[in-house]
Amino acid sequence: MKRYLIVVEPTKTGYSAYSPDLPGCVATGHTLLDVQKNMQEAVEFHLEGLKLAKQRIPPPRATLAFTEVAA
Repeated sequence: MKRYLIVVEPTKTGYSAYSPDLPGCVATGHTLLDVQKNMQEAVEFHLEGLKLAKQRIPPPRATLAFTEVAA
């Protein structure tokens, strides 16, 4: 099983998400749970499309890190 990082951002109408490792793979949702579910489906669909097109499946590479700064 592979784990792809997804980035979730708030929008005016809910949330949007993308995966840095899968260009063009995006999803939206009204709630955080919605966008996470939709992104799961989008990643699966994206990878299946790459397989059908006989294209390389990019490995997960993005990592998560935070930095702290004085406010």
